[in-house]
Amino acid sequence: METRKVQRLGPSTLAMTLPAEWAKEHGVNKGDEVSLRMGGKGTLTVLPESVSTEESKAVINADGLDAQSLERAIVAQYVLGRRVIHVRSEGTLDSEHINAVYKAETQLMGLGVIEETPSDISIRCSVDPEDFTLDNLLERLENTGSTMRGEAVKALAHGNPDLAQRALNRERQANKIFVLLLRLIFTAYQNPNLARAVGLEEGFPLIGYRSVAKNLELTADNAEDIADIVMEAEGHTLDVDSATMRQIREFTDQVDDLTALAVQAVVERDYDLTVECRDLFGRLEDREQEILGELPNDLDNDTLLMTREVLVSLQHTAEYAMRNAEIAANLALNEPSDHVEII
Repeated sequence: METRKVQRLGPSTLAMTLPAEWAKEHGVNKGDEVSLRMGGKGTLTVLPESVSTEESKAVINADGLDAQSLERAIVAQYVLGRRVIHVRSEGTLDSEHINAVYKAETQLMGLGVIEETPSDISIRCSVDPEDFTLDNLLERLENTGSTMRGEAVKALAHGNPDLAQRALNRERQANKIFVLLLRLIFTAYQNPNLARAVGLEEGFPLIGYRSVAKNLELTADNAEDIADIVMEAEGHTLDVDSATMRQIREFTDQVDDLTALAVQAVVERDYDLTVECRDLFGRLEDREQEILGELPNDLDNDTLLMTREVLVSLQHTAEYAMRNAEIAANLALNEPSDHVEII
């Protein structure tokens, strides 16, 4: 860590010099303006004007990349906050590369092709960080996963493949929200001025938000797994009695309560809500094994296996929610409250 000596320029003015290497790298010269951001824990961030005025761009050389690798590269540049992405070839872009660009476009919120030539496709992200807050996107992602889970389990109970397909179709929306969350998190990390724009007073919670977003994305995957079971099962349902199906639906409702409560605890920085989450999870911790233990001994292997897969998906969702509650506890206890005094 480099240190700088603070000097007095006047009766009430203190000053320090900027590192020459940093100023050269960011094009900061005498007379230029820089932005100052005061954060928590006594931090002061200096930002060059270019951080807020430059439009971040990236050029991807498609030559040497297969279609899947190119698609992944586009997603990565989107996540890293690039505003404009150019996909180029020394010759002519082949049809696989072109299809990869348009496939990536459909997966990413606010991304669209703005110019296309035989050797170059330019795509631009129209998402403005100030249009969203991280808290709102977390709530939307949780709600999408919960809706998918409810539709999948209801489809399983009623043997309704159309409802299961509806849940599967929502997976794309869940993934769009997740990747948008990653974009805003990375962007706010790179430019602390944007932390306030996405609803944060400082950048510290970004690490926790990244983990919460991933856990919510995984719970949507769990719901997708249940919907897949519906589509694959004979008659699109489980060959179990009504009492077992009722237990599965009640288990689902309890998991829904836990996932929603955990996200609420994150958003509100409420330690008491995390305690409620822990109590609720304690009541659910062994529910999977309890329901399996009550199944008839003469149940055929295929039905037993699918029932277990449904219950494991629900149990994993509860565990992801508990991870989110633990993150919420850390965020809550980092701030003064009735429980903690920060000295």
